[in-house]
Formats: sequence, C-alpha cells, structure tokens
Amino acid sequence: TRYWRDWSSDVCSSDLAVDPTVGGVLIMGDRGTGKSTAVRALADLLPPLKVVSGCPYGCDPTQKSANNRCETCGVKIAKTESRAVPVVDLPLGATEDRVVGALDLEKALVQGVREFAPGLLAKAHRGFLYIDEVNLLEDHLVDLLIDVAASGENVVEREGLSLRHPAKFVLIGSGNPEEGELRPQLLDRLDRKSTRLNSSHANISYA
Repeated sequence: TRYWRDWSSDVCSSDLAVDPTVGGVLIMGDRGTGKSTAVRALADLLPPLKVVSGCPYGCDPTQKSANNRCETCGVKIAKTESRAVPVVDLPLGATEDRVVGALDLEKALVQGVREFAPGLLAKAHRGFLYIDEVNLLEDHLVDLLIDVAASGENVVEREGLSLRHPAKFVLIGSGNPEEGELRPQLLDRLDRKSTRLNSSHANISYA
C-alpha cells in the first residue's frame, strides 16, 4: 500500500540506508501490522549496487584497500556488475554455520575440495540483515551479530578454514513487545532509530 511504501521511502532516504556506521532500526508492533512487508520493500526502492563481478560477497569496486575487500578480490582491478541491494532474512532457527558460513560439505565429499560456503552475513554485506521476532533470537547469535556488526568483518576459524571477509550491513529487527524484551546489548545496537506501529496502521513515532 502507499502507506508502507511511504514509510520505506522515509527509511531509505535517511542516513540509515546502507550506511554501516548506523547501528540499525528496531520496529516493534502487534502481529499483522506489516512489519516484515515494510522491510522487504526496501530492496525495490534503493538503486542497485556496483560490485566486483563474480564476488560472492559483493565487494565494492571503488574500495582500493584490501581491508575493505575479501581475500579473493584483494586490490586487483576487476570487472563490475550491478546487483540489487540485499535484504537478507535471518530466521530464528538458523544455525551458527548458516549465519557465519562453513565448509562446503558437498564439494568436500564429492570433489575433495576444501572450500568456504558463505553464510547469511556474507549475503547481507552492503545491505540489510533482517531479523523478525528479534526479541526471541538465541543469545549466542545475538553475541555473534553484535561482534560482526561492530567490526564490519566476519572472521571464520573452523573446520580447517581460516578466512575473513567484509560484512557491513544495516541490522533491522522487528518484534512484538508482548513476546519478550530485547537484550540490552542488542537494544543499544538497534535503538538508534526505532519505530513503533499500532494495529490501526495510523501512527508511527520515532524514539
């Protein structure tokens, strides 16, 4: 609806839109108030990103420092392509392997190749990582997200793999306040811009 499109446009036009220096946004409201719909509309409203062609992390070709690119891209001059701004869902039941990435078991077993399979953090780089019912997220994933969001980098040391890749994203959480409180650390990260929706869809207030 126009109401939700207008709300999404407001978020996109603010300093929240794909600015990794902004902590994130928290959307709290009753069930059925369209929280998820509003968040997923963001990708359609933002211009596409220029990325290094073929890069699984969507590295920024304008960044010349190796610290701002993955180990594969490094500082090489590469071809570019356009991709939609990622809006990645992190489901409550996600495992740590799915979030941070892990050994690609299929390639390891079939081809005997030890290769990293990027996780949700890699897919969200330069975009949005969205958690519905964020107040129900498991504590160990909360700690992980806070660390990565603060550093802008995902460091993987597991299953014989040792690598790091950029993971700069805007964290968006939504939830029903009746289902539990947010952990203080996550609240600090998200509550720099917060929105409360009521069941009438009539009022939006920023904390």
